[in-house]
Amino acid sequence: MKTSISIGAYGRRDIKDVMEFVVEAERLGVDHAWSAEAWGTDAVTTLAYLAARTSNIKLGTGIMQISARVPAMTAMTALSLNRLCDGRFILGLGVSGPQVVEGLQGVSYQAPLTRLKENVEIIKIAFKGEKVVYDGKYHVLPRPYGEGKAIKLEHSPADIPIFLATLGPNALEYTGAAADGWLGTSFSPDNAEAHLSYIRKGAEGVGRSLDDIELHVACGVDIGEDVEALINARRSGVAFQMGGMGSATTNFYNDAFKRAGYSDAATEIQRLWVDGRRDEARKIVPNEMITQFGAIGTPDMVRERFKIYKKAGVDSLSLRFDNALETKAKIEMLEQVMDLLKDLA
Repeated sequence: MKTSISIGAYGRRDIKDVMEFVVEAERLGVDHAWSAEAWGTDAVTTLAYLAARTSNIKLGTGIMQISARVPAMTAMTALSLNRLCDGRFILGLGVSGPQVVEGLQGVSYQAPLTRLKENVEIIKIAFKGEKVVYDGKYHVLPRPYGEGKAIKLEHSPADIPIFLATLGPNALEYTGAAADGWLGTSFSPDNAEAHLSYIRKGAEGVGRSLDDIELHVACGVDIGEDVEALINARRSGVAFQMGGMGSATTNFYNDAFKRAGYSDAATEIQRLWVDGRRDEARKIVPNEMITQFGAIGTPDMVRERFKIYKKAGVDSLSLRFDNALETKAKIEMLEQVMDLLKDLA
């Protein structure tokens, strides 16, 4: 099984520590590094720096927000990064959420899936080395009734994989139909069909299969003997996902947990969080909403969880460690994880 790590948030910690972690991850055989982008670090700058510090690990944006850039700029950035890292780049795209898109970027969040499709289609045109001509609902290139003309980017054509970070059923179907890979979150291998059934449907609708999409899923990992303490340390993060990662009416993470069988708990946690009763929201997070969405516990317990991910059809685990861990401790845990995964290669 392949592995990946997420990088970002160096606004809150020393950039040298972040880079040390990635370099060590490459040494240990980690396959991918995904750069985060929310409302702190961007997804591009880190990878440009890492292109010069690494030689084998694949570098991907996890994710570039489509609302933060016009499609042509996204394509130019991807092609540039791909050259900087000698073809190791993967373009990960996502729609983010209305609070960020409308609150920070000042762009309408209307019809996010349509906008995502148009971005992907325009980017693929640019990757082929063709003149960018497109007539969509939200993107028309060249812009009509002006002086614009069809332009071909000054890059050689490149076969850059496009991965999509999607959670809603229709968006998951589109991922199956159009993407090279999926960047999955809020995924439980115990309830894998809550996501994979839609990706499979989308793939089969265009004559593909689920095997044609590389499945990368986030997996929170904590290894130790005090299992209860490890679970409690993750409770706050799950509550934030349910209540704070979106608005009261639009929260894709919350919806994904509901599809996985946790509708009542997800609804109540969100209600308490939105009402400002956040301590109460954290306390009522069921253990299963933590343990079934990651690999937490003793080494033997974690190894068994990895086997369940493998059996569910996951191609790569995106390892998520406790943000409070110092870099040395994260590297030590990563070494443990890589040892536990040896039998699942």
